[in-house]
Amino acid sequence: MAEFTYRAISKNGKEIRGKVESDNLEKAKKELQSRDLYLTEISEAGMLQKDIDLNIGQKINIRDLCLFCRQFVSLQRAGVTIVETLKMLSEATENKFFSKTLTNVRVNVEKGETLADSLEMEGVFPTLMIKMTSAGEASGSLDVAYERLAVQFERQAKIRGLIKKASIYPIIVCIVAVAVVIVLLNVVVPSFAEMFVDMDVEMPGITVFVMNASDFMKQYWFILIAVIALLVFGFKWFKSTPRGEGIVAKIALKLPLIGSLIVKQSAANLSRTLSTMIAAGISLVEAVDITAGTMSNYYYREALLQAKESIISGVPLSVPLKECGMFPPMVYHMARIGEESGSMEEMLSKLADYYEEEVENATASMMAALEPMIIIILAVIVIGIIGAVLAPMLSMYEGLDNL
Repeated sequence: MAEFTYRAISKNGKEIRGKVESDNLEKAKKELQSRDLYLTEISEAGMLQKDIDLNIGQKINIRDLCLFCRQFVSLQRAGVTIVETLKMLSEATENKFFSKTLTNVRVNVEKGETLADSLEMEGVFPTLMIKMTSAGEASGSLDVAYERLAVQFERQAKIRGLIKKASIYPIIVCIVAVAVVIVLLNVVVPSFAEMFVDMDVEMPGITVFVMNASDFMKQYWFILIAVIALLVFGFKWFKSTPRGEGIVAKIALKLPLIGSLIVKQSAANLSRTLSTMIAAGISLVEAVDITAGTMSNYYYREALLQAKESIISGVPLSVPLKECGMFPPMVYHMARIGEESGSMEEMLSKLADYYEEEVENATASMMAALEPMIIIILAVIVIGIIGAVLAPMLSMYEGLDNL
């Protein structure tokens, strides 16, 4: 998914600058036009702009958003004005960028802008939060909208935390494995190689391979680093293209354990986000469109965008969810029950609870399967290198015994 920078004029005549993620330029334009913005300039964000965002950390953490929503609800129910609430929360947060952003929002609210428009002007808040704020202001229940947002962000943060925690162990083990291999090839193998040359013994093929690998690493390590860097940047570039993103998403769905986790996470995300927005009074078409933008997998995002078009033409949501073949049967069955009974919000909320628990279980299962698998792979690599070093010595000792 590409990132685009834009300048636009809001419905109140204010200039807005920001960024939006979309598959291509046309979809980005439609996304911004759906927000009642008049575009004056839009272009794909360059690598320099993306790097700046990554390096200086000018992003609002989902946990900061969750805490902000909780504190906002408490202050609003205590009778504090929005302006004073924003001032207090901007001073309370430890994230300097978030503090500055909230100050800018407060200034715009003081100028007469709505809170939703003020958030949108900053270009860093999720579309879901902007739409929920707008719905809350229109209905006079901003505190309820932010309470639902807090639950939404808490659930998202919990799932992300679980997945991140599950990925830490494999990453650490992989780093240790690489470090062990480097030490063996650069320190242990060369010392034995000199001994083998002096002994003038015939070496097995695996020993020759390991020694050649050691020589290559010592002499041409910079080429190895360049190749790895090229592969990493090449993969990132390939994934940023529409075709590449589709291929990577397809492969991810077919991977054992990971594919199942993606399906359950997508079902949980769909259910929770739709439930939150429908409860706030946001139209189903708009809710599905926003939910599509929160999907990390290309095929789930496309499935929801197609579902949106079907809903516009009068088809119930449960039908495209079933026809796309991407979601588990429980998702479209519960959606159909919600449509028929008029309790879509309640059905989706229960569905979200179920699949969020499933994500936790799937993550734990993946960890239980990956830990021994990674240890075995690491052991095979290390034993293989050690065996290659010891093989000539064992052959030499056998020859001496025969004499």
